[in-house]
Amino acid sequence: MKNKTIVRISIFLILLAVMAFLFLNENGILKFLEMKNELSRLDVEIKEAEKRLDSLDKEIDSLQVSKAKIERVAREKFHMMKKNETVFKIEEN
Repeated sequence: MKNKTIVRISIFLILLAVMAFLFLNENGILKFLEMKNELSRLDVEIKEAEKRLDSLDKEIDSLQVSKAKIERVAREKFHMMKKNETVFKIEEN
């Protein structure tokens, strides 16, 4: 009886130590789950960056081909205008 109790306690303590090691060490399960979440977040960021890059590539292509697009960008971003053109600025209150 006494030996069985000692064996059971020993097995329980060993299992407890193994579980603590798996969860609490620097490369344990908790760290793995944290890294997995970080990886998912970074994947989303990469996909968003790839979409933005694709959009910018299309913008570059259209600026290289279309004179109307170049003119529109020059007018909107750089406030340029044609000769003898009057520009009206509307301010909202």
